[in-house]
Amino acid sequence: MDLAVFLVVLLSAAMQAAWNIILKIKLDPFRALVLVGLGAGASALPFALWIGPPDRALWPWIGGSVVAHLSYYAFLIGAYSRADLGLTYPVARGSALLLTALVSILVLSEPIGLIGVIGIVLLALAILTMAREAFGRMMEGRALLLALGSGIAVTAFTVIDGTAARISGSANAYTTWLFVCDAVVIALVVLAWKGPRSMAPMVGFLPLGLLGGAMLFVSYWLSVWAMTQAPIGLVTAVRESSVLFGAIMSVAILREPLRTDRIIGAFMVIGGLTLIKLH
Repeated sequence: MDLAVFLVVLLSAAMQAAWNIILKIKLDPFRALVLVGLGAGASALPFALWIGPPDRALWPWIGGSVVAHLSYYAFLIGAYSRADLGLTYPVARGSALLLTALVSILVLSEPIGLIGVIGIVLLALAILTMAREAFGRMMEGRALLLALGSGIAVTAFTVIDGTAARISGSANAYTTWLFVCDAVVIALVVLAWKGPRSMAPMVGFLPLGLLGGAMLFVSYWLSVWAMTQAPIGLVTAVRESSVLFGAIMSVAILREPLRTDRIIGAFMVIGGLTLIKLH
């Protein structure tokens, strides 16, 4: 992977970890995800209006991605209601990493190579290693299925977005309008399902939601751009190094303990990233 692309995806990973810290504010996971999703749409709107709408041929891709994003949120929220975030999130992201790599190799015929595959597997194992303590608790079957479902949804929108950006020749119009559409649909679904009162607890967290949403938007924008420059499977793997940045932020900001599994996982992430960079 080209050094410039590699560094851009690492920046995307750091921002991915930063906005995930938002999930640890004093809101339930459902409202936190909704708030960040709406914040991302609000952040994308000025850019979308400035850049202009994408080609007509891209709207079906945007529609498919919005459905996949909503499925991801639904599966993840369902899993969170049955198991800890520290258990469900690694299953979701680890499975997404491996599934995206498989699609990248088998369907898109992307040149990942043996070294790249080893790097991807090492990163997936690192994600699970960092969550080793959580895996000491049993995960009920339905929660596991929901977490795996969210991993499949991540794979779906990752492949859709990377392919659509390549077709369009630019990640700009596609990504900005995707987040605007995402936010509109999220708002409509929440209002229809939960009613306007469900949004009341979010009001006090609007600045934080806008900040988290802006980081989500820019992070994913960078990631989609990178998918136009490098294999989707490798970009996804490097972006999942967000677990390393997340561990650092958890210790430095949230004052969580520096456990042995996090240290081991961090070295595994570095090893996986090194192999992918050498690809």
